[in-house]
Amino acid sequence: MGWVSARRTALPGGQNRSPAGLEALEELSELARSAGAQVLGSALQRAPEPDPATLVGRGKLEQIRVEARALGAECVIFTHDLTPTQLRNLEAALDLKVIDRTQLILDIFAHRARTREGKLQVELAQLKYLLPRLMGRGTLLSRLGGGIGTRGPGEQQLEFDRRRIRSRIQKLTQALECVRSQRALHREHRRESQFLNVALVGYTNAGKSTLFNTLTGSHALTSPRLFATLDPTVRALRLKSRRRVLLSDTVGFIRHLPAHLVESFRATLEELDSADLLLHVTDASDPDCEQHDRAVEELLDEMGLASTPRLHVWNKIDLLPESALSRLSSGPWDVAVSAQTGSGVPQLLRRIDEMLNIDPVVEADFELPSTDSKNLALLHRRGTVLSEQYIDHRILIRARVPESLRVSLASGRLAAPTSSSK
Repeated sequence: MGWVSARRTALPGGQNRSPAGLEALEELSELARSAGAQVLGSALQRAPEPDPATLVGRGKLEQIRVEARALGAECVIFTHDLTPTQLRNLEAALDLKVIDRTQLILDIFAHRARTREGKLQVELAQLKYLLPRLMGRGTLLSRLGGGIGTRGPGEQQLEFDRRRIRSRIQKLTQALECVRSQRALHREHRRESQFLNVALVGYTNAGKSTLFNTLTGSHALTSPRLFATLDPTVRALRLKSRRRVLLSDTVGFIRHLPAHLVESFRATLEELDSADLLLHVTDASDPDCEQHDRAVEELLDEMGLASTPRLHVWNKIDLLPESALSRLSSGPWDVAVSAQTGSGVPQLLRRIDEMLNIDPVVEADFELPSTDSKNLALLHRRGTVLSEQYIDHRILIRARVPESLRVSLASGRLAAPTSSSK
């Protein structure tokens, strides 16, 4: 059972930014529920500056202590990252387990990770979080057991000294470097195989996995809980132009994601580096969708992806009243869909096809040896054959194909030697 707390900053003159504080508190409650906690109560703190000793100040701390005990809470979660000193003081004052937002997110990640890569990334992020807090964990170090905030390395790591943790961090970093190298080889192989890459990005719980399943006919895990997807999933998607596309479902973003967490998941997020197109998925029914979109854009900018072409996908339009649909952006870079009902999906596929102009479909003539069955099958599979004529031991073909395939056939880089007359 948990009890959540958030601090709300006051603007000069006493004007409170209550909406931002309430949004942060509600998001923290959702995170706690996603971690398996039962939220018993919450509190917002109005203060111009954080208290260096306890974050919330003596008066608010006493209120939290009384209410948490009255509700029978076992854990208090703060939306701000706590310093070692604050953590130690809060645990001493409350006599309860205290964790902050970053540790809560790490706990969810530890619960969601399924692949070896995902587990390595989570452990690395947990150790980087733990290292500067070894001196400030206070009574939490002696509290072994279940509940949120104790997954992953948990009890095995809490008694490690800095030297052993640094040694483990180094080993994990090396292991993830191998993963990054393997992923780079896979991406290069896909490039050589003429695959285009499209990646889904967006705030956590925007409906990316449901849209992924709708587009590819897959059965990836979907859940209303935050961070349901942690390990990336890649599936093939064929567009109307007959081009082959690899669609990637990636981990959801969230506001104020710690830098060390982003760095730990670099091996996974590098899938976005090779994307030819990003589909920025937004939950159109969420009243905070504008703030969520800004958080996603900021993270994409930090990752150096500001120039990657992107299409804004307004998802969950089935949850909106007709009057609200007209208020959604409807520019050339926007598409409104419902991944749940399939509404707008054909238009989305058409726009994806149109935006992948880095590999446009062209009409060209090809001349192949009559024995070149491999490239003949490739033309039929990857393009639209308009005409096919057999003359002596040659095949004259006119087809609409991706430009990359035309160039590859013309240069003889594929299968058997070929030539193009155009």
